[in-house]
Amino acid sequence: MNHPHTEDFASVTVTKLRAELALALRAAAFHGLAEGVCNHFSVELPDQSGRFLLNPRGLLWEEVQADDIVMIDVPGNILAGRHVVEPTAMFIHAAIHRIAKKACVLHTHMPYATALSLTPQRMLDTTLSQNAMRFHGRTAADPHYNGLALDSAEGERIAHAMQGADVVFLGNHGVVVCAQRMDYAYDDLYYLERACCVQVLAQSTGQGVVPVAPALAQRVMEQTIGERLQSELFFAALGRKL
Repeated sequence: MNHPHTEDFASVTVTKLRAELALALRAAAFHGLAEGVCNHFSVELPDQSGRFLLNPRGLLWEEVQADDIVMIDVPGNILAGRHVVEPTAMFIHAAIHRIAKKACVLHTHMPYATALSLTPQRMLDTTLSQNAMRFHGRTAADPHYNGLALDSAEGERIAHAMQGADVVFLGNHGVVVCAQRMDYAYDDLYYLERACCVQVLAQSTGQGVVPVAPALAQRVMEQTIGERLQSELFFAALGRKL
C-alpha cells in the first residue's frame, strides 16, 4: 500500500511538471520557435515508471495550459488527459526517454537550427559565438533522414544517434534538445537557436568566420554549464511574463 504522503508528493510533482511543460511550450511560441501545431516537448516522470508528459495534438503552443498536457506510457497508451497525441511525438520521445535516459526532450523545427541541419556540417559550429561555445562537446548530428518517424524503430535509431549528447541535429529535419530539468532544457533551446542564428548571419556575409581554439570553447562550456542560475532566473522570468 502506498503511503498517503507518497501519493500527495506524486500528485504535486505531476502538477509541477505539467505547469513547467506548458510554460516551455508557450515560451517557445513567444520566441518564434514553434511551427504550426507540429513538434513536441515531453518530460518524464521521476518515478522510473516509463510514463511521461507530452503536449497534445492539434493545439497551438501559445494556447497550451497545464491541464492540456497528456500523460502516456512507453507503448503509447494515454493514461491521463483529454486530448490525443501525435504518433511521431510518441515514437521519438518514448525512445529518447528510454534509451538516452533524458528527462526533458524538446523537439523543434526552429528555423536557424534547422537551416544548419541542411548544411554539409549538419550542425552548429561550437567554436564560433559565445552562445555556441556553451554547447561545445554536447552536440551530435544524425545525418540520415528517413522520413517521418512513424514507428518505434525510427525513434530508437534517433535515440542511439544521440550518443549521449544533450543536443542532436536531425539532418534535413530539425533539432532535439535534452536536459534533466525543464528550465535548463528551455534555456539551452533558446540559446541554441540564438547561436545558430548568428552563425547563419555571419556566414551569409560571405566574409568567412573566425573560430576560437577548441580548448577555449571547452572552457566557456564548463563555465556556462557549471552554474545554471541564469537558466533558472530566465525560466522564472518567462513564467511571470507568460
